Amino acid sequence: MSRYKEVMARKNEIMKKSLGIDYERFESGGIAFDYERMMKETGYTLEEIIKIQREANVGDTPLIELKNLTELARKVSPTGKAARIFIKDEACNPSGSFKERRASVSIYHAKQKGYKGVIAATSGNYGAAVASQAAMIGLKCIVVQEAYDSKGIGQPEILEKGRKCETFGAEVIQLTVGPELFYVNLMLLEETGYFNASLYTPFGVAGIETLGYEIAQQVKERTGKFPDVVVATHAGGGNLTGTARGLIKAGATHTKVYGASVDLTGLHMASDKDFNRKSFTTGHTGFGIPFATWPDRADVPRNAARPLRYMDGYYLVKQGEVFYMTELLAQLEGLERGPAGNTSLAAAFSLAQQMENDQIIVVQETEYTGAGKNPTAQLTFAMQNGIKILVGNPDDEIPGQNIILPEHPSMIKAREVNLSNLKKSYIKNCVQHFGIMPKEEDIKFLAEDTKSSEEFVKEVISELQNGGLV
Repeated sequence: MSRYKEVMARKNEIMKKSLGIDYERFESGGIAFDYERMMKETGYTLEEIIKIQREANVGDTPLIELKNLTELARKVSPTGKAARIFIKDEACNPSGSFKERRASVSIYHAKQKGYKGVIAATSGNYGAAVASQAAMIGLKCIVVQEAYDSKGIGQPEILEKGRKCETFGAEVIQLTVGPELFYVNLMLLEETGYFNASLYTPFGVAGIETLGYEIAQQVKERTGKFPDVVVATHAGGGNLTGTARGLIKAGATHTKVYGASVDLTGLHMASDKDFNRKSFTTGHTGFGIPFATWPDRADVPRNAARPLRYMDGYYLVKQGEVFYMTELLAQLEGLERGPAGNTSLAAAFSLAQQMENDQIIVVQETEYTGAGKNPTAQLTFAMQNGIKILVGNPDDEIPGQNIILPEHPSMIKAREVNLSNLKKSYIKNCVQHFGIMPKEEDIKFLAEDTKSSEEFVKEVISELQNGGLV
């Protein structure tokens, strides 16, 4: 325990040394900080990042129109209409996911600054991306995974990701679920002097801007206009944040950006009891809601992923719907892809039916699949953990108790989350965390960070005051 306290007490010092970023330079002394300056001083322009990624075989991935799924959406739509559905096939990156874009910039920067190796704390997709990029340029790599419950039983998907990291030459340290992940990560950073390839640095989020930029350009080349809607699977927020920033830089300022997560309401992500009762290891509400309402819970002092700053809508889908959509994609379009991108695809299939035929909705990423990601592996594992697999109405699904595959594609539904409530929670968390009454610059920052208005922020603060919470 004393060792734990000692390491945690030095976390800011360790972070500063392992990242080379002095976050205090961007602080105002209150709630506000200079977010745009922090992003700009990453040191790389969009054009430079594109060059870095092309040299690392990252990006410039195909945009695929899902004509058969679009046709199916129109058949089951109450109006007979549905937008054209496209996907950006990020499985074509070297390690098989969009996270290679994040890793490419972090690893390039680590090499430029003379670090001998890199460390990433992740359940796996990002770890594989970091390991892949580190292998290309000769850096050592350590991946720290939260992989097992206290009985030593691990999720098939996480274990598969660990093997993938090892394939690229990384040393994989697998832990049981709980609070030790951040501690072990810090301890290793201090002992090795390696670069902290965190998901939440400006390097990582800036690396995803190329994804949004490519989507805007490719859709316009194919259709003559920018997409109407882009759907991004939302977990820690970097995926959505980077994509939205890239769309803006491409001029697609009117494109709506929606987040999508798998509904795992009621399951605690750090609970040993619940760990193997969730069939999705990322892209779910256990990350999506907490990181939206308090992004600075991350392993860096200020998270570069700020999803509420860019999110125009947030939707939840059920586990059974994502497994079902995975099968639809394979059997109608001949594409076998993993569950993260299919989370957004399930939401997009429903949302497309609320749009016109000439409109365009884009699922902004796919990921590789494999033994652990295939629906059969996850459904079998769920049954082994006492979860019932049923066919029926997904609305009746209870996370941790059952998974309900829809009886018909018309039952796939995107369930809207009240963004206003999330924004209120975020403002409340900021005020209570910093323990101060927001000043004028704080109010302006909170309005920007929630994509709202200063009047909205003041109303929330007034509600907090009247309720005795501040």
